[in-house]
Amino acid sequence: MKKFLIGCFLLLMLSACSSKVYLFSSFREPATDGLHLAYSKDGYHWKDFDTTFIKPSVDSNVMRDPSIAQGPDGTFHLVFTSAWKGTKTFGYAASKDLIHWTAQRTIPVMQYEPTTVNVWAPELFYDDEANAFIIIWASTVPFRFEKGQEDENNNHRMYYTTTKDFQTFSPTKLFYDPGFSVIDCEIVKRAKNDYVLVLKDNTRPARNIKVAFATSALGPYSKASESFTPPFTEGPTVAKVKDGYLVYYDQYRDKIFGAMKTKDFKTFTDATNEVSLPQGHKHGTVFIVKKKVLTNLLKRPGKS
Repeated sequence: MKKFLIGCFLLLMLSACSSKVYLFSSFREPATDGLHLAYSKDGYHWKDFDTTFIKPSVDSNVMRDPSIAQGPDGTFHLVFTSAWKGTKTFGYAASKDLIHWTAQRTIPVMQYEPTTVNVWAPELFYDDEANAFIIIWASTVPFRFEKGQEDENNNHRMYYTTTKDFQTFSPTKLFYDPGFSVIDCEIVKRAKNDYVLVLKDNTRPARNIKVAFATSALGPYSKASESFTPPFTEGPTVAKVKDGYLVYYDQYRDKIFGAMKTKDFKTFTDATNEVSLPQGHKHGTVFIVKKKVLTNLLKRPGKS
């Protein structure tokens, strides 16, 4: 009887472990195609749905750096880069199932800075302690910060706003100034009062991935670490896999996706040869959904 109960318990545990899957938001160059998604059951091996889920229709009709997060009510929220330059906004849409989407609109976040050059790579993070979304992005405001080797129009810092409903937003504030041009940041919560910021040092000759630490989602974050990826890497995103983490990044010069394994964000092991991603996959964010969401996506109407 004891063995039977233990067996039942293990089966229940395995069932619980397999009740969720990973999704990876993505885009394709030249970024006019729209939102793509890949899925994985183990966090390492990814399959593409071979379709565009939503076509860009705001600003410059591009959709880069798509970031998706699910709210407590089940709604999926999407933010994305909607123009290379000349905008003070990013794009937004929402969905209950990742198949049917609301009309796209732009969210103005840098209108208070008239010289803003761009709004790049907005990233969503749901702060379960504040019951609100934090949105961070990179913008250049010329002559505002030390620029090092960068041109004034390429000297980014990270900014943020918060929202509970994507209708009203807190005033834009500076999120992170590491002393160099920084883009492509993602917030990772490990535990209460334990946060990691994965970031791209966008300065020459670095252009690689680093991390910083904080006790609050909004920081202040520590000095950036030494890099742990090769140069010419960007768009990091993190998947929690078993008792560790996989940090994915776009190794754009080599036209491949790289990955590093870590348990503490201090020691990293190259896992590039252990992962596989769809051809042409460009960087977005990894998020976890219930298995029934994947089932519905695979059975979606109009699926070829």
